[in-house]
Amino acid sequence: MQDWLTMSAAQLGRGIGAGEIDPVALTETFLAAIAAHPEAGRIYTQVTAERARAEAKAAQARAKAGLRRSPLDGVPLSWKDLFDSAGVATESGSDLLRGRVPEADALVLETATAMGAVCLGKTHMSELAFSGLGLNPIKETPPCVNDPAAVPGGSSSGAAASVAFGLAAGAIGSDTGGSVRIPSAWNDLVGLKTTAGRVSLEGVVPLCLKFDTIGPLARTVEDASLLLALVEGTGTAPDLEGATAEGKRFADLQTVAKDNLAPEVAAAHAEALTRLRDAGAEIVPLEIPTLPDAMALSPILFTTEAYGLWKDVIEAMPDLMFPEILARFRAGAEFSGADYVAAWAKLEQIRMDWDQAVAGFDAVLLPAAPILPPNLARLQTDHDYYVTSNLMALRNTRIGNLMGVCGLSLPTGHPSCGLQVLGQPDCEEALLRIGAGVEAALA
Repeated sequence: MQDWLTMSAAQLGRGIGAGEIDPVALTETFLAAIAAHPEAGRIYTQVTAERARAEAKAAQARAKAGLRRSPLDGVPLSWKDLFDSAGVATESGSDLLRGRVPEADALVLETATAMGAVCLGKTHMSELAFSGLGLNPIKETPPCVNDPAAVPGGSSSGAAASVAFGLAAGAIGSDTGGSVRIPSAWNDLVGLKTTAGRVSLEGVVPLCLKFDTIGPLARTVEDASLLLALVEGTGTAPDLEGATAEGKRFADLQTVAKDNLAPEVAAAHAEALTRLRDAGAEIVPLEIPTLPDAMALSPILFTTEAYGLWKDVIEAMPDLMFPEILARFRAGAEFSGADYVAAWAKLEQIRMDWDQAVAGFDAVLLPAAPILPPNLARLQTDHDYYVTSNLMALRNTRIGNLMGVCGLSLPTGHPSCGLQVLGQPDCEEALLRIGAGVEAALA
């Protein structure tokens, strides 16, 4: 049974389908692991044991009757604390929302439940999802699987920790500027950022509605594929059988993405590219001259929308917030409506430049994060270190959000060094198949 905690979600699902794994026993194994884990309180905000047991019992009955609803029917998952869950506090990592208890599940949680998923509970996150570090002095800062003195990456920090520490078979998080891919990279997981608008945000606490996306954090590309199908309610995932990197043509993004890399990250990235070449892929260096202009628009685009959505709530109770997060929100007040409209117009033009530049490639490759996980204690005492670390953590992932594409972070085999694979907008199925081929080459 102990092996269940480290098996992929797909393996667990196949075990249930074959009658080798009982969903009730599986859920009890995860609940017992959570109860016994010394860091569980830093990972889960709420453990919904009663709900999980009821859902597992229903999955058990369906499995016995041959009526399973999806490949992950009966598999226990965790949910980031910005997905509404009926009767359970959903506070988005902030005391501004303390005691907020929704009456209904978020649509994605409702859909996944209808497809047979078992909800273990809600996971800690960066305050209002507005940081890539995972540091949250207001609630809890989850641990990083590779360094107990470091932050885990955010904002889906507890989501990553729940999977990395064997306390969930998979997790559902959100990504606005890198919040699925950064914690996935720093905890050696697979993280999928979906295209904005693909997965419903109904019942999800927002940060920036134009950039907010929902995506899984998982052990394998297959798991990420099945989890996407689960939250979309399709039940069937793209066919990954025989996926390979051979014959693929990849762009190795140079502009912005290669600046000031940590030595460990640079080495891991170079080795990943070598493995892909050895697997038969063609890799071509790519410069996109207008990309720095897009990056410069980030403060206008992200902070203006975030502050616009949260200004009234924040300014009614600003003392309840972590000062670094408060300052980041308030930076949105520095820009005018005209600035915001002009920035979006400029970004749309740069997106066309990107589309033309990458049209001849199967995907774009770059390091998921240019730095390793920063030191937790120093982040709380050194303002400049916090600001620099947060901006650097999100720099490479933010490229995908700004360009409006889908993206994967994949483990490279080097601790906390992820390889980011960017695809085309609304082409998650193609990206997942490409990602499975890359995953095989890196294994």
